[in-house]
Amino acid sequence: MPDYQLEIKQVVDYPRCRIYREFVQTLIADRSIRTNGGSGLFYYTVLCSYANFRTSYRRLDGITYTVYPGEWVCRVSELTACFRVRFQHKALSILKALQDRQLITFTQLGHGRLVKYSIKGWRKHNTVLDYNCPCQKESGFFFMPIAVATELISYGKASEMDVVLDLWLSAIYKDSQVLGSEVGPVVYLRNGTGNPLLNYSDLAQRWGLSRSTVGRLLKKLADLDYLTLMSFPGRTGSVIYLNSYLSTMFQVSDVMVDKDEVAMSLNIKLHIPEDADTAESIPDDPKVCVSDQLISVSKSQVEHIVRKVAQVLETQGISCFNCPKSSVKLYPLSGDCTEAVKGSGEKSNVLRIGMVIQCGNNHPIYSFELTMTPISTDF
Repeated sequence: MPDYQLEIKQVVDYPRCRIYREFVQTLIADRSIRTNGGSGLFYYTVLCSYANFRTSYRRLDGITYTVYPGEWVCRVSELTACFRVRFQHKALSILKALQDRQLITFTQLGHGRLVKYSIKGWRKHNTVLDYNCPCQKESGFFFMPIAVATELISYGKASEMDVVLDLWLSAIYKDSQVLGSEVGPVVYLRNGTGNPLLNYSDLAQRWGLSRSTVGRLLKKLADLDYLTLMSFPGRTGSVIYLNSYLSTMFQVSDVMVDKDEVAMSLNIKLHIPEDADTAESIPDDPKVCVSDQLISVSKSQVEHIVRKVAQVLETQGISCFNCPKSSVKLYPLSGDCTEAVKGSGEKSNVLRIGMVIQCGNNHPIYSFELTMTPISTDF
């Protein structure tokens, strides 16, 4: 019995990601996530969250300091609390490490009690305002350059907090070039494939951790409701969706992610049951009209797939399949409705089907393209 891959389609690589300061404050306050590690992504993000967008003045120990865009001045004790380290010399060593990597510059003031730092390249990625005004530190957002975040996460062993930020910075939502992003905010590591499927070996190498540690950490983050982890059988891989991403980034309601919907959007194998191929044609259903030119697969198999598509579209708010006034029309998108593709040294037939949902007197309201790729089940 043949199996098929089914793809439903509806190229951008963003150089930076918006990070809300309130989200950073939430991470700082979450003591269930550990911060010990050598990556430095979390510490750099904290520094960026306090940096100014405009010139302001801060008075400490009787002295007024001018703080320019991309800079901030604070007590070393305050920085120690934000970094969640126990000793002030540890906070200063973190600043020294970031300065050695040419990401910041800093100076100790007030006989070592204060520190003033500047984020390098701040003006390139964040708007600098010309007027002077006090800057709020727990509201608004800043932009994090993806290149800097990637450089940091690959340096040393990542902490649990570094991993959370790496996943957040790698999230993609509703990008037609990334499979599965229409379903929800999916983690995509920008490897050029457009496929967000991940395996623990790649993540372990990226974060400087063991595969078993990666598995335990992702399960922990899932239990803490930071993410939804979906694993598929065999060596297919896993896909990660972020929880509370939409409410944080866009102030809209978060979406529920369905595994079957994700499987279809990622071209996961779709199995046709045995009884779907026993009938010579689609059961008597006036709502589904299949062109006689669709000869590459049996009509009964196409009808089975259409019903699966109906379940997916219904989760996205398109419930026309349940309406008695609607009908579905399937037709080939080319003369022979197949094209030769190469894979693993062999050729297979890819079936491209147009699907139109009509309402009333054959009035089209939705159009989709279905792509079906046969999968060999020989071992």
